[in-house]
Amino acid sequence: MSTSPTSNWNYPTAVRFGAGRIKELPRICNELGFARPLLVTDPFLAAQPMTQAVVDALRGAGLGVGVFSDVRSNPNDANVEAGLKVLKAGKHDSVIAFGGGSALDAGKVIAFMAGQTRPMWDFEDIGDFWTRADPKGIAPVIAVPTTAGTGSEVGRAGVITQAATHSKKVIFHPGMMPKVTICDPELTAGMPPKITAGTGMDALAHCLEAYCAPSYHPMADGIAVEGMRLVKEYLPRAYSNGGDLEARAHMMSAAAMGATAFQKGLGAIHALSHPVGALYDTHHGMTNAVFMPYVLVFNRAAIDSRIARLAAYLGLAPSFDAFLAWVMELRRELAVPHTLKEFGVDDSKFKLVAKMAPDDPTAGGNPVPVTEAAARALLDKAYRGEV
Repeated sequence: MSTSPTSNWNYPTAVRFGAGRIKELPRICNELGFARPLLVTDPFLAAQPMTQAVVDALRGAGLGVGVFSDVRSNPNDANVEAGLKVLKAGKHDSVIAFGGGSALDAGKVIAFMAGQTRPMWDFEDIGDFWTRADPKGIAPVIAVPTTAGTGSEVGRAGVITQAATHSKKVIFHPGMMPKVTICDPELTAGMPPKITAGTGMDALAHCLEAYCAPSYHPMADGIAVEGMRLVKEYLPRAYSNGGDLEARAHMMSAAAMGATAFQKGLGAIHALSHPVGALYDTHHGMTNAVFMPYVLVFNRAAIDSRIARLAAYLGLAPSFDAFLAWVMELRRELAVPHTLKEFGVDDSKFKLVAKMAPDDPTAGGNPVPVTEAAARALLDKAYRGEV
């Protein structure tokens, strides 16, 4: 007798989507009761005219906005602690997380930690650790992505590097979900092609791994499949013409869709990418892009028919091989390095990466068990280019 499936599902927050909608930020702050928001961003964005225009608009609306921009490309615990000090010293009552995945993750975790007394690592995404938190102490967040990749703007977690162990940790709490997200494709128009490629491949990795995860979540599957169609249609356009606002908008959708879908699970692409990013300080999305075909082949026995259905939806021949060929061609089109060696990652820390990968919280969602031996084999194949 078959059994009826059981699962827990959550869906994102209010999203204000469309070109020019950043102009609504002061009004949204007022509607949410923000009086003294702290805008959390990265050093590069802090110096850009568009960021200064946002700060000026907030101040013009009478808001006591502050700016914190000491956020690394792979944010660590020191960045969160420094942001917390600024938040508390300025008596800020809320956070505007403004930027790519790093700024969004850091901003959300700073807001989360605002009222906590336990160390941040006590809230790692393991079991029910999140229940240790005091939800009343979490500062509310508005998220404003300026890239189209991580989807952190619609997520309930932040990835922070623990400097002492050089490992990435996922800090999770349902209360970390932004109250409102503004997705304005005009803010992504200035992204250079290399960042467009890396963030876009991150969105693809989120959708692909969510779709392949074995748990039951048909709504996430549907979102993931359509997200991949948007990537297929619009990432090459956004890459070749940064001013193509239609392509930029659809890629913002794909990024949010990937993060919505991956509540179902991620997998070995991320389980390998997280330690490589922490130890080698690589761009997260581009690291995912390098690993993608190797992990696809590793998982083939478990996902062959599922990938064939996906290929048919994408307008490809309905087979695993056709989908893999499309991934390889997309990587070439976006100048993604084919090997870890070409990516500038040497093999000196592979033993440690292989040891860390099975312990990454994303490893459990892979359709094939991620063991230390399997991780090492994948690393060696990705280093040599053996798909």
